[in-house]
Amino acid sequence: MLNSASLRLRLLAGAALTVAIASPAFAAAATPTATKDTATVAAADPVPVDPAAPVTADPADQTGLGEIVVTATKRETNLQKTPIAINVLSSQALTDRHVQSLYDLADGAVPSLRVATFEARQSALTIGIRGIVPLDANQPAREQGVGVYIDGVYLGRQHGLNAALFDVDRIEVLKGPQGTLFGRNTEGGALSIVTKGPSGKWGGSATGGIANYGSYNGTLHLDLPETYGVALKLDGVIQHQDATTKNPLEGQTGFNYYHRRGFKATARVHPISGMTADFSYDNGYDSNSPFYSQLLNVNPNGCKAGAQSASSACALPGTNYTTLTGTVKPLPSQVVVNGTSRAKVADIGVPQQPSVDKTHGFTSNIRWDVAPEIELRSITAWRGVNATQYDNSGGYHRVPVVAAGCTGTACNFSRYSLADLHQNQFSQEFQAVGTVGQFDYVAGLYYFNEHISDDAATPNSLAFNSSLTTISVLDPCTGSGGFGSLVGCRSIDRASEVHSKSYAGYGQVTWNATDRVHLTAGGRYTRDEKQGVLHFSRNLNYDTATQAQLTAAGYAPLDATWNRFNPMATLAYDASDTVHVYAKYATGYRAGGASSRTSNYQTFNPEDVKSYEIGAKTDFWNHRARLNLAGYIMDRKNSQVDISSIQTTASGSFNNLVTINAPGITKIRGIEADLTVQPVDGLTLTAGYAYTYTKIPPVLIASTGVYQNFYIVFTPRNAANGSIDYTMPISDMDLKFHLDGNYSQATQTFDQFATKNDPAFIANARLALANIHVGGSNAVTISAWVRNLFDKQYVFRRDPSNSLPGAPTTNLTSGSVNNVLGDYGNFNAPRTYGMEASVKF
Repeated sequence: MLNSASLRLRLLAGAALTVAIASPAFAAAATPTATKDTATVAAADPVPVDPAAPVTADPADQTGLGEIVVTATKRETNLQKTPIAINVLSSQALTDRHVQSLYDLADGAVPSLRVATFEARQSALTIGIRGIVPLDANQPAREQGVGVYIDGVYLGRQHGLNAALFDVDRIEVLKGPQGTLFGRNTEGGALSIVTKGPSGKWGGSATGGIANYGSYNGTLHLDLPETYGVALKLDGVIQHQDATTKNPLEGQTGFNYYHRRGFKATARVHPISGMTADFSYDNGYDSNSPFYSQLLNVNPNGCKAGAQSASSACALPGTNYTTLTGTVKPLPSQVVVNGTSRAKVADIGVPQQPSVDKTHGFTSNIRWDVAPEIELRSITAWRGVNATQYDNSGGYHRVPVVAAGCTGTACNFSRYSLADLHQNQFSQEFQAVGTVGQFDYVAGLYYFNEHISDDAATPNSLAFNSSLTTISVLDPCTGSGGFGSLVGCRSIDRASEVHSKSYAGYGQVTWNATDRVHLTAGGRYTRDEKQGVLHFSRNLNYDTATQAQLTAAGYAPLDATWNRFNPMATLAYDASDTVHVYAKYATGYRAGGASSRTSNYQTFNPEDVKSYEIGAKTDFWNHRARLNLAGYIMDRKNSQVDISSIQTTASGSFNNLVTINAPGITKIRGIEADLTVQPVDGLTLTAGYAYTYTKIPPVLIASTGVYQNFYIVFTPRNAANGSIDYTMPISDMDLKFHLDGNYSQATQTFDQFATKNDPAFIANARLALANIHVGGSNAVTISAWVRNLFDKQYVFRRDPSNSLPGAPTTNLTSGSVNNVLGDYGNFNAPRTYGMEASVKF
């Protein structure tokens, strides 16, 4: 474990390196011929730029690294002069990595950005930055810790985030709290997706490809000429992959399957001089199945009945059992244990149909240059997602465990996790952006209204006979203790409904005191209102239940209001035209809520974070090299942590998840570095590194009186990546080569368990022959790509809950081992490869 002295030394070393690089001596040595870059967007002299403008080369040096335009400060600025730690993934970078959805960024395209799929389906993503990663934000009354935006519109749910990406110009990864300009639930940062808008000129592109596992993909982007003052752009996309792990039950869906499609239409008009109005509509369809959950080992902690001290490793965190009861049952012969390699075929066939997420949205984005000093903007959006979940990926690898000689419902197994969620949101944001003298300013008002309802059931779907020699499929309506998986036949574990409203006003001003010194200060006031109710819990209808039943459950509806003011301040100094340093203080907060996975609808409070950051952004070697560094300290108060357990019933099982606020201060410390070098024309090398230290103070569990350690999930201590891009002209064509490698250390999956996933190293590659001119101006590209080049296999999600005694209910001194089985987990996707052809017209 890294001690505090070692941590301080690393942070001080990073700070010293930052200061050294920012020194005038370094700047003079690095840029002997440095001149004023007239094409650079400087904070003191802003130049309006289309936020979807492509990366362009510096006109003063066509052989150098190009300028990158970002909108992280609600205005168009040069990445290298924006005092925020940002990574930008351009459309070309996404193509080179064959990124079709946000989950494809889980391999580590940005070291401090972590993306993980929800166990039950691929369409719900957990997204974290700098150690701000919620375990379970799938609940209607639970919020994310990183804000995800598409063209300035906040997406309220993580459901549907893995939909197919449309014509993306770039993805901006803003690291650190963005509470002032972006608002609540951006403690760790923001992921801003910027798509390409209409140009008013004829053009477009089409792409088609095939790959292994029966995969195919296609895109069509049409940019139509402006007609009667209206410019129209149409985007369509389709992506398909067959299952990578086969389901032996005939007619049932395998695992890691997906079929996505989507459509978007955008119209741009200019109603009056100086005004641009974009109106867009999009919808998406994502049919998918979860990754297969394998049994990795059997009773790894040596659990057995008797004194708990005799099985010292068989200890459930947060408890102080003195006695272990029950029996660890032997495995049926049909069950396969495999913790070293990805299964190609599941050991037991299970009922499985695809989960389906449907997303839709309408956005109005209006920009009006009222005067040289002010631009007014209005962003209006209606969005929604409907998610239907079917997850039977565990088979016998999850509880309940069956014993020989069983009868009736005791022979049932294979938990089928079913859920429905319906969400609609409306948001309205007004912005005023401009420059007056030495002052750049941003001001805004924001309103957000969200309604969500959900329900869930987890019946068993299979049954053994008493001798465990044969397996039968249970009746889908009545086979699981009188219930089943069909709609209308389910025992409802939970059903809830939540209404959320958020109001905010914000402002930020940058004083360009001199050509080199820039002082920024800002703040945001937010008022959140949240009302929620449980309609069902454990198949009890709370709408018709007696007061005695509700009192016995300890139930109370959620009715809460929170107010926050989130300030920020930044001091930026341009040490030279190519060296920029900054010191930043920023804050953020994540709203509170209630857990619908508890029978009492247990509430939890918001969490707040303060961040202190120093950074340097440098260009040197005559614009052929770029090094950006950041070091930060974040303190989070009232961290929301989760305690999860599966509890069995006669009709199936349910997931009991309690969210609590950890007392004290959670410490998050880190250093980040990004290097880009162009040693010769056509060759670009990149490298990135993120060091992240996290520590949550031990939490006293009130029900047991035991202190328990908690962990931040999916956050490696060390993560790094690198890439090679080479373009070689061949006649009037270009041969392009791309290779990237991405490494991360092992991470936890659950807040409550120290058990870690495997470390990972994933490489991706692409070879393309581009700019093949066909039919005049049409340019064709033919490419071959591969993801997970070396077919590395690692467990990205490991669940030890089935290896430990059951969670306490009323008896706090005795724990049962009746459902001890083993760790189970999910392996990453296998190597995929294919070919594509695209044409621009």
